[in-house]
Amino acid sequence: MTPTVRRDPRGYTWYFGDHRRSFNGADSLIIKGHDLRAATATDLARALRKARQRGDEPDAVLIDLAPDDEYSPKEAVVDAISFSLLDDSRLAVRCTLLDERYIDDDRQLHDIVAPLITPLMQRLRAQLVETRADAYRSTAPYCHEVVITTSTRGKTLYQLYKIAESVTRLFDAATSGRVTRETIVDLITGGRADLLIGLPEGAWLDVKSQHYDLTTDRGKISLAEAVSRFANAEDGGIVVVGMDTKRIPGGEIVKSVKPVPIDTATARRYRQTIENRIFPFPVALNIHTVETSNGCGLVVISIPPQHEELKPFLVHGAIVEGRIEGAYISIVRRSGEDSIPITAQQIHGTLAAGRALLRRGWIPPTSP
Repeated sequence: MTPTVRRDPRGYTWYFGDHRRSFNGADSLIIKGHDLRAATATDLARALRKARQRGDEPDAVLIDLAPDDEYSPKEAVVDAISFSLLDDSRLAVRCTLLDERYIDDDRQLHDIVAPLITPLMQRLRAQLVETRADAYRSTAPYCHEVVITTSTRGKTLYQLYKIAESVTRLFDAATSGRVTRETIVDLITGGRADLLIGLPEGAWLDVKSQHYDLTTDRGKISLAEAVSRFANAEDGGIVVVGMDTKRIPGGEIVKSVKPVPIDTATARRYRQTIENRIFPFPVALNIHTVETSNGCGLVVISIPPQHEELKPFLVHGAIVEGRIEGAYISIVRRSGEDSIPITAQQIHGTLAAGRALLRRGWIPPTSP
């Protein structure tokens, strides 16, 4: 089987898949973005090791940012993420972190970066190997560098690239304060829950100052409705327990971090409640507990966007005009809307009608 990365033994030309790649006029090899999907990390590591033995190893493998149909290695403007071989012959991914702060000490940079990205690294099964502070520029932005590794087995270069991209996105969110649906969980688990202060509750964020009371039906249904609301929404959402809000014109914003008691069983209790109250169980739902002080912290429930075929997500039980209605099924269509309680008989009638249409081979057109 032909390797996905190989060097032409007749010269300094390399091949990534079927594409010829060459150097930038110095000692770095220039590839294109689409090469990341074509090449495996194992093949690149093996090719770099062989080049090291021959004495012609590239200093780095850089990614050209020009359109895919343009390739001029000596004029390339390159990505902030690159690849190289470590001294111990492991393949590493290097990413540049832009920062307004002047940091001239590698240890100081490590003390800033490591606590932030370690939970992300654990989740992605990667390791932070090295941090290098930019001590050369005299003005901002400063270009610090982190070096990470992960297992290369079965991975493409694109998968390694996405890990590094997650690190840069998280660092940017932490330094700029720009919190998004994609970075919020990693910011909280990385110890920067304070960045949520001032953020409005809305289409993808719901915060609570106290635990849902999971000893009562009301508390269990309330939790299930909050989760199903985001599961039924287009973009998913985040529920954070342990933050206080204040009302402003047009809604509420996060006012402060207000840790709640947590223990080793907290996440399991939340998950069991959701499993027992929501059908179907949302795909890839994650529940994190993040300790902020002795015995206290935050509960973070992340609900990714769900496939349309799974919707609507149904809640067993409903709160109707303040009363608990155990015989009802709630459907919460999206954030900001009220729960819509309907009986099991009504749901069955709708499903039966749908099955009848499918049996006849006719599916009604979707509304615009």
